[in-house]
Amino acid sequence: MFVDLISDAQTTEEQFLRHIFVRDQMAEWSKQPLIMAKADGVHYWDVHGKSYLDALSGIYVVSVGHNNRRVIDAIHRQLDALCFSPPMHGTNPVAVQLANLLAELAPGDLSAVKFQCGGSEVTEAAIKLARQYHKLTGAPGKYKIVSRYLSWHGSTLGSLSASGLKSRKTVNEPLAPGFLHVFPPTCYRCPFGKEYPSCEITCATLIGDMIEMEDADTVAAVMVEPIGHTGGIIDPPPEYLPILREICDRHHVLLIFDEIITGAGRTGHLFAAETFGVVPDILCTAKGLSGGYAPLSAMICRKPIADTFWGPVAENPGFVEGHTFEGNPISCAAGLAVLQEILERDLCSNARKQGEVLRAGFQRLADKYGVIGDIRGKGLLQGIEFVRDRRTKARFPADPGIGVRVGKRALQNGLLCRFDPHWIAFGPPLISTTEQIEEMVEILDRSFGEVLEDGFPRN
Repeated sequence: MFVDLISDAQTTEEQFLRHIFVRDQMAEWSKQPLIMAKADGVHYWDVHGKSYLDALSGIYVVSVGHNNRRVIDAIHRQLDALCFSPPMHGTNPVAVQLANLLAELAPGDLSAVKFQCGGSEVTEAAIKLARQYHKLTGAPGKYKIVSRYLSWHGSTLGSLSASGLKSRKTVNEPLAPGFLHVFPPTCYRCPFGKEYPSCEITCATLIGDMIEMEDADTVAAVMVEPIGHTGGIIDPPPEYLPILREICDRHHVLLIFDEIITGAGRTGHLFAAETFGVVPDILCTAKGLSGGYAPLSAMICRKPIADTFWGPVAENPGFVEGHTFEGNPISCAAGLAVLQEILERDLCSNARKQGEVLRAGFQRLADKYGVIGDIRGKGLLQGIEFVRDRRTKARFPADPGIGVRVGKRALQNGLLCRFDPHWIAFGPPLISTTEQIEEMVEILDRSFGEVLEDGFPRN
């Protein structure tokens, strides 16, 4: 049978787009569909030949840039040797090599790795690991997971249940039981009406109170993103994560860091755990780990936890969790090459340097337009929040939202960034130069001006 494919140009036509789901609302998106055809460095080109500066690393994924020859060559070599190994019977050399490298690079005694394909799978695995660990160590009643509102931990049922984003949760409810939520450390808009530092970090200490009121014997883990993403780049005060570490230790509760976005050098260190100086019990990372060249994620746990699963087979089943493509040799080859690029080119240092350039650029926009109330984030994960009144922090109307208006105009002007009604975020590749960061900010600047000139309502 001869297979006749539609052309690249036809992929933008509605009759053909009706056969695929994308992340956006389909009827609206199909009016002006964005379909990328190629990429190189920090640029994309769509099927019409229009170029875009990638200020988002695709979606915080393309850590070492598009068309990176080192990674591509590593994948080619692995394809010639082994492209799939039987996961029910064992693993493969490149997966073991990558696990050992991650164990060497991860902070503290984080030293045992479970590979999966995406962030949702490893945050889900972390939840299962926490519950199974407590059962094996004589505390089977510890099953509850504490996480935060405005968080996003993934699309699988467990990871979605841990998430705190109503726009994605409500349409899928009812969700799994055993998940509790607390307010995030949104210092700019403190839910408790306090101000840092006189607040005594109430957003953290209340987690200890919740665990006690729920009964610590029923709580398995606290799961947080070191820097929250979907709430608008929620950058916690420096005391926050150390307080969580102490609370978890006191109540024999595992601390899980969701570093799906913040890992692989994004915040200026290989892991945000290093950026904040706190070692979790379980660390989940993905996205930039394989640079977008193949699906890859990793859950890394501390040695005492991993050792728990090495008991005699008659009473210890090991870690009961698995997926078809876990430890895939192609993905792991990509991960090894990406980490080599990050380490040998010192891209963590570049993320810190270019993060300073980005922060200065955002500050210039804040000084110029007067509608930016806060600048947040670290390294090459930073965002700005819009306000119509800096003094009161009053927001613009939410529909469609100034962030959406500016973000869509930026896309028209050839800039890919993350936008929500009240905020915009950048997360460019770690290879970005000062000139490229400045160009990204310049396009955002121009897009700001155009939207405000159009008469965006302030009431």
